[in-house]
Amino acid sequence: MFKNYLKIAWRNLLRNKGFSLLNIVGLSIGLAVTALIIIWIHFEIGMDQFHDHKDRTYQVYNQHPVNGEIWTWNSTPKIMASVIEKEHPEVESAVRMYEYVEFLFAKGNTRLNSKGMITDTDFLKVFSFPLLEGNLETVLEGVNSVVITETFAKKLFGNQSAMGKTVKVDNTDSFMITGVLKDLPPNTYFEFDFLIPWAYSVQRGWDDKNWSNNSVATFVMLKKGVDHHAVFEKIKHLRKSHDKDSPEMITYLYPFTRSWLYSNFENGKEVGGRIEVIRIFGIIAFMILIIACINFMNLSTARSQKRAKEVGVRKVIGANRLALIGQFLGESILISSIAAVFAILIVLVTLPHFSILIDKPLSLDLTNIWFLASVFGTIGFTGILAGSYPALFLSGFKPSSVLKGTFIKSNAMITPRKVLVVLQFSIAIILITSSIIVTQQLQKVQDRQTGYAKNNLVYAAIDGDIEKNYALIKEELLRSGAAISITKTSAPITEGWSNSWGFEWKGKNDENKILIQRFVADDKVAKTLGLEIIAGRDFDLNTYPTDSTAAIINESAVALMNFEEPIGQIIKDNGIDWHVVGVIKDFVLESPFQETDPMVIEGAKGWFNVMHIKFNTLHSTSKSLAMIKDTFKKYNPEYPFEYEFVDQEYAKKFDEEKITSTLIDIFTLLTIFISCLGLFGLVSYMAEHRIKEIGIRKVLGASVSNIILFL
Repeated sequence: MFKNYLKIAWRNLLRNKGFSLLNIVGLSIGLAVTALIIIWIHFEIGMDQFHDHKDRTYQVYNQHPVNGEIWTWNSTPKIMASVIEKEHPEVESAVRMYEYVEFLFAKGNTRLNSKGMITDTDFLKVFSFPLLEGNLETVLEGVNSVVITETFAKKLFGNQSAMGKTVKVDNTDSFMITGVLKDLPPNTYFEFDFLIPWAYSVQRGWDDKNWSNNSVATFVMLKKGVDHHAVFEKIKHLRKSHDKDSPEMITYLYPFTRSWLYSNFENGKEVGGRIEVIRIFGIIAFMILIIACINFMNLSTARSQKRAKEVGVRKVIGANRLALIGQFLGESILISSIAAVFAILIVLVTLPHFSILIDKPLSLDLTNIWFLASVFGTIGFTGILAGSYPALFLSGFKPSSVLKGTFIKSNAMITPRKVLVVLQFSIAIILITSSIIVTQQLQKVQDRQTGYAKNNLVYAAIDGDIEKNYALIKEELLRSGAAISITKTSAPITEGWSNSWGFEWKGKNDENKILIQRFVADDKVAKTLGLEIIAGRDFDLNTYPTDSTAAIINESAVALMNFEEPIGQIIKDNGIDWHVVGVIKDFVLESPFQETDPMVIEGAKGWFNVMHIKFNTLHSTSKSLAMIKDTFKKYNPEYPFEYEFVDQEYAKKFDEEKITSTLIDIFTLLTIFISCLGLFGLVSYMAEHRIKEIGIRKVLGASVSNIILFL
């Protein structure tokens, strides 16, 4: 019987090639889009799920009540990891890490700037990044030991073995390569080319025991069978127990496996994160699959009159309704199977382009048992879902009604098929509306004024001999005409690297704790960055030597500090009295999607990490860059000149949202296309079904345009 059903199903496909093609094309596109979204969702959900001890690994978070709300963050003091491991036997290992440091690695004539981490010796025991060479127990024990990835090793040593070789780091210290890691998998939160032991940071004087300095990430791995809630209760008041001056702050453990998807907190409660985007696209995938199935239902029921006699004859000779339902579901599953084959081909062709679009290295393993199971499951689900209504509808015909020709109520105001068409286009309209809203919101944020002049502005890290030769570099670049203004800062203008609620000023309400951005700069910061001064002046150390302890604040800081006359006011920070010499308009430091924070720009007595250079527009960008590169090579020959354009870095802040907007646009267009395929099929069938009526109308004088308008 199965063979007979299959033969009939195949004959029906061949007999109705046009409708079969529409069904297969619609289902193929729907299945392909759904598959692409599911592959991406699987990648996101699988982030860092390969670690052997993931279920007992936790990241240390902090919570603190501020102005009636509970703030949550995951940066911790450097001393916290060692204290937790020492005082709590339930903890098997605790590791901290600087994320991420950049060092220059030199071997012979090869010099590479690379990003990595400084971390504790147990890092590779907590996280399962396999070693190709080296001893897991001792690989990070020496002060001058370094573990590098396989690709980074090839960049430094080519095809030679890197184990035991020596490299120069930042032209100051020699490191021995004690381990080579297999390249990191694509679905991991971590990104690094090298690991350096924490002992090196102690040697360089970067370690401290300050419980107020939240500057590293801390992870703990509990022993097997330990209840993390019990450990949380023990470490809850860890800060206060070791630092009596510390404000009341809660220390707790957050599951490492959730940190990628659930990174947003409001008032101390987890409220989502990337999981929200995943849910949205999961719903979109389901909608597209539903639309494709609705196409099948509509086209199948539209052909009901042609199948009516077949159903009537089968029932007369003894076929029961269950057998007919099985036959029609079988036809549906056959079409789904064919569509699935084409969908896989579409996925294989489009997946590389989809990966580039979303900037994720997605892949499809056709031999994976779970993939094969999901394919067969999807075919069965889609076949049954798409064929359920046609099967019930067609199998319900009564032979007597078929013979009389009264089995279809074509003039009914509401029919299931009409409901399905309305549902189909309602989903399309929802996606169209969502696409328009997302695009408009993104455009609104992109049109937001940054508050600084980001064009013709670059920044470069202050490394090697730049600090020592800064005055010479600055003088030569200005004299050559490559730049019109230069300044040093603590961070790029597009990023906030330091903040605090420990600022003090006259009249401060100690009960209110507001996080204030801390930025450090030297001469001509407003001129170089294009900041708009609305009161006072810019930093000018030549004219005003005391500007080394001067401060420039933004409008939000003026409002917060309630200064009627801000110029001359004193703001205390890090034990220094900073006197305000200028007020600037608010500018976007970090996220353009958030309100501007209060900011204090402190003078040259602070610290510097970055050098900003404003190009001279009288020269071409390439010419200015060439002159700047030559100058840096002259005064900092051991380091390659690496720079970033500020406008490009600012544009990157919209990357995630642009990807989301583009995907919604693409999926919306595909949804409309699939819906129109179904509508085209219905209209074509209607024209075919009413061909006699159309002929009579034309005989009576109806024009082609009248017939088209009528249909």
